[in-house]
Amino acid sequence: MGTIRRDKLRKLYSRLSPGTPLTSEDLSALGISADLAVHYVRAGWLVRLARGVYCHPNDRPALHPSIALLERSYEGLHVGGKSALDWHGIRHYVSQRPLLHLYGWKSGHLPEWFTQRFPVEYHRKRQFEERPDALLHVRFFGNRKGEPLVSSPERALLEVLSEVGVRQSLQEARELVESCYSLRADVLSELLKRCTSVKTVRLCLLFGRELSQPWADKIDPSQLPRGSDRPWVARLADGILVLKP
Repeated sequence: MGTIRRDKLRKLYSRLSPGTPLTSEDLSALGISADLAVHYVRAGWLVRLARGVYCHPNDRPALHPSIALLERSYEGLHVGGKSALDWHGIRHYVSQRPLLHLYGWKSGHLPEWFTQRFPVEYHRKRQFEERPDALLHVRFFGNRKGEPLVSSPERALLEVLSEVGVRQSLQEARELVESCYSLRADVLSELLKRCTSVKTVRLCLLFGRELSQPWADKIDPSQLPRGSDRPWVARLADGILVLKP
């Protein structure tokens, strides 16, 4: 029995990439039962992060595999907004430990084992006409399977604009639009056509024109959902925002 346990442990360690947390389901797939997992924890061969979540005792969970694990439990979870822009190299600020912005469809809170290790803000958003298992222009980071899902730069910018007046300042949003001069007009146009936020559509068009972005002239406003003929008005912390149709 002891030999079998050690064999299973060696098999686990050989397949465990550095910084990768595991679930009970992962252990079960390797032939490690719940009782055996408890034995490994008591013996110091595994560390229990939370109920049903484990890691190597000498290896703290890394960000990318930890996000990938969360994606299994949270519908539509992906790296978006300012974090996705930053991962794509689009930024106007430098931060030693920036806040991670995760987007998903599920209400609730991220688990403590994750939030205690990584500064994070979770946004529950349904901003586009899409399915959570087929998100528009969301791909594995670096197109490498197993990496976290990340918004394209075009989607990430619209996710930032959707937060203006809520958790995002107008000035910073404008500065980010200014940095997004290389966006793909066809991708941005597709996303705007399926965007459910009139504010986001109008704000994108407004900033694009004001900043003379190359992609702005390639988007046909008549094909976009811009709402009624009435202006969209909101009082923000940094002034009053008026978005005309």
